[in-house]
Amino acid sequence: MTQPSIKIEHALYALTMDSERRILSDASILIEGDTIMRVGKSSDLEEVAADQTLDARDFVLTPGFVGGHMHISYAHATRGIFPDDLGPDYLPNVFRLQGIMSPEEERLTSLLAITELLKYGTTTFVDPGSTKHIAACMDAYRTAGCRIITGTQVADKSNPLNVPTYQTEEALEITERTIAEFDGELDGMMRAWAMPFSSEYASPELLSGIQKIVNDKDTRATIHHSFSGAAVEDWQSRTGATPTGWLNRIDFLDEDILLAHALGITEDDVGVIAESGATVVMCPPAAVKGGSGTTRTALMPELLDAGVKVALGTDAPNNSNLIETLRSVYLSAILYKDGRQDVSMIPAETALELGTITGAEALGMSAEIGSIEVGKKADLVLFDTMRPEWRTLFNPVNNLVYSADGRSVHTVLVNGRIVVRDHKPTFVDERELIGQMQSIGQSMLDRAGISFRPRWPIL
Repeated sequence: MTQPSIKIEHALYALTMDSERRILSDASILIEGDTIMRVGKSSDLEEVAADQTLDARDFVLTPGFVGGHMHISYAHATRGIFPDDLGPDYLPNVFRLQGIMSPEEERLTSLLAITELLKYGTTTFVDPGSTKHIAACMDAYRTAGCRIITGTQVADKSNPLNVPTYQTEEALEITERTIAEFDGELDGMMRAWAMPFSSEYASPELLSGIQKIVNDKDTRATIHHSFSGAAVEDWQSRTGATPTGWLNRIDFLDEDILLAHALGITEDDVGVIAESGATVVMCPPAAVKGGSGTTRTALMPELLDAGVKVALGTDAPNNSNLIETLRSVYLSAILYKDGRQDVSMIPAETALELGTITGAEALGMSAEIGSIEVGKKADLVLFDTMRPEWRTLFNPVNNLVYSADGRSVHTVLVNGRIVVRDHKPTFVDERELIGQMQSIGQSMLDRAGISFRPRWPIL
């Protein structure tokens, strides 16, 4: 049976992100089912017919963006409530709120987060383990048609963050059960990884067990890896190694491990990560909002120079962050230029790679996504350039990275399915969903007994 086909024709520019980094003007693409079958100049595909044709003559076409670290399941219901200076009380409140969510609440908040991601061009993302009710959220994933990596975060050491703690064997059983139940579901659109929360709250035995599960199940793992200078010094005084060095010492680091945030790493750590084959996801919006000093001390340029594959994330919108990957692309391209006082840091082209093909490599998915090439999945984004922020248009990479944002995303396809058309999601009544969120958030705050009033009076 012939699969339904879509032809995108006469794109103003197609940023292929292929091995030659070709930019095609007046480009056309043929999709059959979920797969890109042809890519070329419109004149070369002029006689090719399809079941559906999309006129892209005023659009810039890119691969779908890859988000490597985004807590999607709880944050939208309480977005913007936390003051900037909450400090160490921030995460305990976050996980307290997350812990009281019902399955239906988590399904709806996840659906709204995915709606935001897809509307602004992120088609693949890692939800790093904080979703409690994955089975209940399956309907949201299926409805939205996103490409998702998820899992269950585990810890076997007590912690002040309200992260659930288990006995080591129970944590390993939960990890193995989650992978067995969800990896490869939704016709392969869903993947399940091992997700130990952090080395601070995981014993060597837990991490060793996680590593064995990853190897046995042919999957991957991600772990929060963010330390202040003081925390690094404390770790070294106790173990004789940096946190990165300690993970390497216990043989946890290899090509199947994605280190999230990677704040507080040293230049020596960069070498350790590169030699191990581990990959990294950095979250510029969260890092700068948290006052981490990322522009001066975070080592994204050094990681890239060492050959480490780096993805981009945004972390969590309950800290008022946007969750669109393109914002992280922009921040990556500007922060290090200023912090290092060197305009050669992270060129626009490199920043765009981090959000697409390099991000896909960091997630072990570059054979499927991250570029517009024959044989890859049809995860594509069409940006409307008939908007003020896009004009004038001579260098589409510069305009996309430095001037545009997700608001100019017109059409999004995931796996060959149109999930956003004319800036609107095709899979949900967005206004109705947004209307439900306010009451969910108020209920969560009431049940948790949490309240942060705005500094200015609301009359």
